[in-house]
Amino acid sequence: MKKVLFKGCGTALVTPFTNDGINFEELRKLIEFQILEGIDSLIICGTTGESSTMSWEEKKSVIEFSVKIANGRVPIIAGTGGNNTKEVIKLSKYTESVGVDGLLLVTPYYNKTTQKGLIAHFTEIAKNVSLPIILYNVPSRTGLNIEPETCLELSKISNIVGIKEASR
Repeated sequence: MKKVLFKGCGTALVTPFTNDGINFEELRKLIEFQILEGIDSLIICGTTGESSTMSWEEKKSVIEFSVKIANGRVPIIAGTGGNNTKEVIKLSKYTESVGVDGLLLVTPYYNKTTQKGLIAHFTEIAKNVSLPIILYNVPSRTGLNIEPETCLELSKISNIVGIKEASR
């Protein structure tokens, strides 16, 4: 049985923007408010955080800023998923280097991969980072469902520790 690393309630945080880019002052306020109200973890750069519309540099800056502001008070889970395995690995390694506590990896969108392809994608990422990974199954957004058999196979990988299920 795997050790429980995340529990309770984690807020999928929005990423506030201005016409000029990310509004870091508002992001700081959101993080502080969530921590003050007793949240158990923060999910940064997930679907709610507009990750699909952000550049890699924007994601890096939001993730690094969030880790700095949270300062270990709550775990930070960063959405680093995407449809390019090598790029996901690069971003995931970066987030690991700045102190993120876990990764949220959405299924590759647009590519219409097979279940075997999903296993290869997530396995390669897991081999290249030591952080705990939460898979994100959201077929209404990605056009791809992680089948139960695929979940079973991926659960055998030690740092794949959970799934955020949004299929219904």
